[in-house]
Amino acid sequence: MRGTVLYGPRDIRFEERETPKIVQPTDAVLRLAATCVCGSDLWPYRGLQPIDGPTAMGHEYCGFVEEAGSAVKFVKPGQFVVGSFAASDNTCPNCQDGYQSSCVQREFMLRAQASLLRVPLADGTLVPTPGGPPPDDLVPSLLAASDVLGTGWFAADAANVKPGATVVVVGDGAVGLLGVLSARQMGAERIIAVSRHEARQKLAREFGATDIVTERGDAGVARIKELTKAIGADSVLECVGTQESMMQAVQSTRPGGFVSYVGVPHGVSLDGAQLFFSHVHLHGGPAPVRRYLPKLIDLILNGKMNPGKVFDLVLPLDQVAEGYRAMDERRAIKALLRPQAA
Repeated sequence: MRGTVLYGPRDIRFEERETPKIVQPTDAVLRLAATCVCGSDLWPYRGLQPIDGPTAMGHEYCGFVEEAGSAVKFVKPGQFVVGSFAASDNTCPNCQDGYQSSCVQREFMLRAQASLLRVPLADGTLVPTPGGPPPDDLVPSLLAASDVLGTGWFAADAANVKPGATVVVVGDGAVGLLGVLSARQMGAERIIAVSRHEARQKLAREFGATDIVTERGDAGVARIKELTKAIGADSVLECVGTQESMMQAVQSTRPGGFVSYVGVPHGVSLDGAQLFFSHVHLHGGPAPVRRYLPKLIDLILNGKMNPGKVFDLVLPLDQVAEGYRAMDERRAIKALLRPQAA
């Protein structure tokens, strides 16, 4: 089997790798219908996050169960399934509280930019689509549920988005855009998207953004305060992970409001005194995608959401290097990769 391996900054290769197989009785092996490049993959790709030697890439996936281990009870060969980027048993106290991405047996998924994938803890990680395999045109949206939609939904949930709320979304990548879509689905009345990119602004408006702010940092905060009559937003979704984006999020929130942070942090630190006097709630971390998968799959299959629109570049899996380049150069929001049939 061939799969994607990162050797160093901007050195992505699609090469022969060991074919996945059942290792533990709780495993399943999937034949992927689609996978993709994540914005978080760009951190190591750009050399901003160290890797320890050649690293198999990919953590977003959906497809058909090829084989299930002897202890797997609920996932069957032939089913079409969607899984989280974090494998979980879905039974431990953390999972039962809705934080499957902090499962006591958690394993972060890797190696998904390939045609086959071993998924540990299959019963707790994978959710079959009801009624059998979905139509092919829904596969991109179901793939989005595996991470970026689940993360955008968590961002809106953790920021306490309520009907009628004023919401700010900091970040115009796939997660930020799907945070806009999630906030609209949850009934937000006003959604202010922070973006400087015309194509992303257009999709943000299509997903439900009512206002666009192009300014960043202090100027961005001032513009948001102007739009909210100097009060600030009820809910702010931080979907980038930089110091500037985090500060813009905190400072754009009204006292008593909520900030969620789902961008993987790089160099972020908070001033305790500033936070103390802000009266802002903070909640975030790796999204517990598994908590939301049944609901998100239902919304997608019933035509209530079309998150697959974030994929504005579709490539054969063996052209994965171009997917990375296009996203790195902001020529694409998100690249979907289709494994070729064996």
